[in-house]
Amino acid sequence: MNDLINVSKLGQNKTSDLAEKKLEIPQNIDAEQALLGALLVNNEIFDKINHILRPQHFFDPVHQRIYEICSEKISRNSLASPVTIKTFFQEDPGMRELGGVSYLAKLAASAISFYASTDYANLISELALRRNLIKLGQEISDKASIITMEESAEEQISNAELKLYNIAEKGNETTGFKHLVSASKEAIDIANKAYQQEGGLSGTSTGLIDLDKKLGGLHPSDLLIIAGRPSMGKTSLATNMAFSIANTFEKKINEDGTKSTIKGGVVGFFSLEMSSSQLATRILSENSKVPSDKIRRGDLSEEDFRNFIEAAQSLDKCPLYIDDTAALTISALAGRARRLKRMYGLDVLFIDYLQLIRPSNTRDSRVNEISEITQGLKSIAKELNIPVVALSQLSRQVESRDDKRPQLSDLRESGSIEQDSDVVMFIFREEYYKEREKPDEQDIESFLKWQEDMSRLHGKAELIIGKQRHGPIGTVELSFQSKYTSFGNLAK
Repeated sequence: MNDLINVSKLGQNKTSDLAEKKLEIPQNIDAEQALLGALLVNNEIFDKINHILRPQHFFDPVHQRIYEICSEKISRNSLASPVTIKTFFQEDPGMRELGGVSYLAKLAASAISFYASTDYANLISELALRRNLIKLGQEISDKASIITMEESAEEQISNAELKLYNIAEKGNETTGFKHLVSASKEAIDIANKAYQQEGGLSGTSTGLIDLDKKLGGLHPSDLLIIAGRPSMGKTSLATNMAFSIANTFEKKINEDGTKSTIKGGVVGFFSLEMSSSQLATRILSENSKVPSDKIRRGDLSEEDFRNFIEAAQSLDKCPLYIDDTAALTISALAGRARRLKRMYGLDVLFIDYLQLIRPSNTRDSRVNEISEITQGLKSIAKELNIPVVALSQLSRQVESRDDKRPQLSDLRESGSIEQDSDVVMFIFREEYYKEREKPDEQDIESFLKWQEDMSRLHGKAELIIGKQRHGPIGTVELSFQSKYTSFGNLAK
């Protein structure tokens, strides 16, 4: 074994920049040799370690190539042994440095037991992660010391966070192509989840029954847009959904020690327009049944105040996290979302609202800026494997039509919102417009007709699904209580 360790120095060349800085490079050549030897002796070990190790996890480049060739042969149901793989290394300069192909036989002689292979694989993976951390730290330091116009400090932080997140998730390589069989298994899992859940939902419930029936809940990697004109209740609907998801959160501990969500979820809420206290006031108003305007004025009875405090105390274990930083860039928003998922978990992300996010490049046209933002939001949804719900303003052209129900063409500033999103929904409250059409009370006939319309429309809202990649479009009717700024299921 000592003989093997002494000759395996080649890997240190690829990290010479680390050595120059006199850092102790985390590595264990002994463990790498022992594990590769075991693999060459017993190929069944590959099934135990292939989900843990990739070739790049090995410190020595020769060991990387040995593991890569073994992986390829075993995956093709071929034998990987010192004899069958030596032809791949006849002219390998690294192998020549180690004494030639006889090194493979020496590895086999140093093999560990079948049962110890997982522990050795975890050790090698752990050391690889540490080397990646050292490398990333040096990259951050080197970049920060050079001031250029190409990349701001804020962008450097965001890029560093992305790389750190990838290291944490052990996602240093891309997922690449998936065979149809693998993809179909995922589809079966989704269908099975829907079959087992009450109501047949495969996604996260919004708390709105009719909307869940249309969407099947909120699905991972989807970008959903909720659009509407001012005062339609976009923020109210988003906070209602966010609180419902967080308030029903249940999790379980899996056999491998990991945690998974059973119901509801951990919610992140980026409020670029309102403060966190204003959002909290809305949530507390709905749950305490104390009108939000009374809360703001402090016009509370003793009973109101008691209900308010009780509602506030009930939020203690509710996993809803609010970030009210104004004018965030899309890269900074992505970085904070990654951080939230890493620290507390993240199942659903809400953004209020899309047009207030700053692009990385402010010197571009507004259309291109919005395109960058929507593409960035879709990337967050896919990267973190969560649904992202973003609110959006509508253009004023809605107001110029007799029928003020929004359409896809009303999406403000860019067609990329429609293009990049999986679901587009519009909030419409006809009561809002009808209230402003109040006729003169002297015109009795018109006034009575107006009263009749107001009675019919009072407390009702429409959620118009204008686009859905995975299901039907249509209209969902909701109830709306203006004094609590609350949407709910409409009694039928």
